Amino acid sequence: MQKQDIKNKKHFNRNQGQKNASSTKLNVKQQIKKSKCPISGKCGGCQYIDKTYEEQLALKDKELRNLLGGFGEMEPIIGSDNPYHYRNKVNAAFRRKKSGEIISGTYEEGTHNILPVTNCFIEDEQATKIMSTIRDLIRSFKITTHNEDTGYGLLKHVMIRTARKTGQIMVVLVTASPVFPSKNNFVKALRNVHPEITTVVQNINQKHTSVVLGDRNNVMYGKGFIEDVLCGKRFRISPNSFYQVNPEQTEKLYMKAIEFAGLTGKEVVLDAYCGIGTIGMVASDKAKEVIGVELNKDAVRDAINNAKLNGCKNISFYNNDAGKFMVGMANEGSKVDVVFMDPPRSGSDEAFMSSVMKLAPEKIVYISCGPDTLARDLKYMTKGGKYKVERMVGCDMFSFTQHIETVVLLSRNG
Repeated sequence: MQKQDIKNKKHFNRNQGQKNASSTKLNVKQQIKKSKCPISGKCGGCQYIDKTYEEQLALKDKELRNLLGGFGEMEPIIGSDNPYHYRNKVNAAFRRKKSGEIISGTYEEGTHNILPVTNCFIEDEQATKIMSTIRDLIRSFKITTHNEDTGYGLLKHVMIRTARKTGQIMVVLVTASPVFPSKNNFVKALRNVHPEITTVVQNINQKHTSVVLGDRNNVMYGKGFIEDVLCGKRFRISPNSFYQVNPEQTEKLYMKAIEFAGLTGKEVVLDAYCGIGTIGMVASDKAKEVIGVELNKDAVRDAINNAKLNGCKNISFYNNDAGKFMVGMANEGSKVDVVFMDPPRSGSDEAFMSSVMKLAPEKIVYISCGPDTLARDLKYMTKGGKYKVERMVGCDMFSFTQHIETVVLLSRNG
């Protein structure tokens, strides 16, 4: 081969290599799709934000079948009619930049760095607009934002709760001190822009913890609570009360749980972890008697008021540890036909589950927001053959996230 041919070949190979490298880079860029959310992958909230809703349901259905398939057949997963903007509770932390600009949003996963959120695909759209107004007012009223490192600054968080059926809106301003300068003017300015706000509450949280709300509430405007309608029942929601964040899917979830219970009007029902009494009150229409047990005294107070609000005379609430309460009932020889249990994501502990076993209801309806802990708990509850799993179904309460709710019916053998 001639020298010139060799030079030409080397030149060709070099050019071809550059073209191939450029082509590879282009292909990589084409493969990397820009997420629809600017903070996707940082906040850790919406792991499935860029998947179609059908893909999300398929993934969740597969997870449930993998974890729970050994206990029986899963029924088809219950999807959402509208998977966007479902969260009726929005929390935001605030920070003032060196430029004076106020940003609000969520913490970056695993840190206390605030990611600015101006539009979220799962949060209530009206709450997003109100949060934007609050950012503007903080600057114009010269309100200081709290710095966790120095301990300086007034405003720590803002929580907005919206009631979908009634349209009522609560704004909770979480402060590090009970002193709120120009608070009346601040509330007036906020309501001038958003007259749809029905109550404004100042929550005082002087603790240096990751818990958003403190124990003290000062009502700045309105009644200090909002009301919403769920499954035909009206519920009072205070700042510290637990209320499901996706009411549309909650109705489907509760209706399925009550269907599983098979109530005929003759049963005594115990609602453990009853919160403000939602599922127990819905079940009261089809039960002889409902007993609600809850450790949070504020939730119990709301539950009692909710029962009066709905004219439910066959339901009573107790501020107690549900496990100890059930052991006490068993020791007294009291009979319960159905137990509804809706524990936190960490599931139930063995002390609680052994209390349920001791009370020995005919049926247990377990509502879970953690499939892995549910699998663990079902293994414990079916051990020895005293109870068996009869029905299981998943309900997608948290679109675009990896989380999934599950309802399981366990029946007593013999």
